[in-house]
Amino acid sequence: MLKGISPLLSPELLATLCKMGHGDHIVLADAHFPGHSCNANVIRADGLKICDLLRAILPLFELDTYIEAPARMMAPVEGDSADPKVKDRYSAIFQEFVPGMSPIGELERFDFYKTAGEAYCVVMTGDTSKYGNLLLTKGVTPLTV
Repeated sequence: MLKGISPLLSPELLATLCKMGHGDHIVLADAHFPGHSCNANVIRADGLKICDLLRAILPLFELDTYIEAPARMMAPVEGDSADPKVKDRYSAIFQEFVPGMSPIGELERFDFYKTAGEAYCVVMTGDTSKYGNLLLTKGVTPLTV
């Protein structure tokens, strides 16, 4: 255990977050996401909800400020709908940790899969929220003196 770091973050996930560079993506995937078939680097976080994991990651993870939407979700397939409360929960967490962040963007389903396949890592959670997948783009950690 490390002081000040959420116990929800496994050693493997902490190392992954540290190794990621500017512009790298990480996917916080719901339990239905085909993570293992689209990316070779998968970390299991079974039993965890994406909101809880997001709260654990954001104090340690700088989001990319050079792009329009450093956080993106999978857009609902035509004729289907997402539960708006899922996006609202994520937005509230972002406002808590990254005040003034641009709104969460959306990617069409197959564009999301393609981007997830190119991501640094996919974290498979136990979250069963419909269209709950969240893609984060890492930014540059500000210098502190």
